[in-house]
Amino acid sequence: MVDIGPKPVTRRRAVATGEVALGAAAWKVLKSGRAAKGDVLGVARLAGIQAAKRTAELIPLCHPVALTQVTVTLSPSARGRRVRIRAEARCEGRTGVEMEVLVAVALAALTVYDMLKGVDRSITIGPIALEAKTGGKSGPWRRSGTA
Repeated sequence: MVDIGPKPVTRRRAVATGEVALGAAAWKVLKSGRAAKGDVLGVARLAGIQAAKRTAELIPLCHPVALTQVTVTLSPSARGRRVRIRAEARCEGRTGVEMEVLVAVALAALTVYDMLKGVDRSITIGPIALEAKTGGKSGPWRRSGTA
């Protein structure tokens, strides 16, 4: 692991987004709220939060981070039958929370897939992207083309 001991503690924040594209059958089940495994969006939200909290266990050489906030939102969009996922995390620490939000989005998306795969295995995930981060030596960063 990289030594982060000498780095100053700063407030850090990161945001990542992703999408899950559903076929007609999976979209219908999602919108009806009648998935065999239960509340797709609710379970996926919790999976994303849990994933953010356990990122250091999942990514080799990733530092554990004491998160002060994690939010994961899943928003169905009829246009293109997509579920848009957004994760935001905050901490006060010596390293950022970019990996935590990326893992949160990925796990939330995989959970949507898992809960609907019995209806439609052609579900696709992506793109997943870091949208913004603040804090640390490099300061604020925003993906070009984002609001």
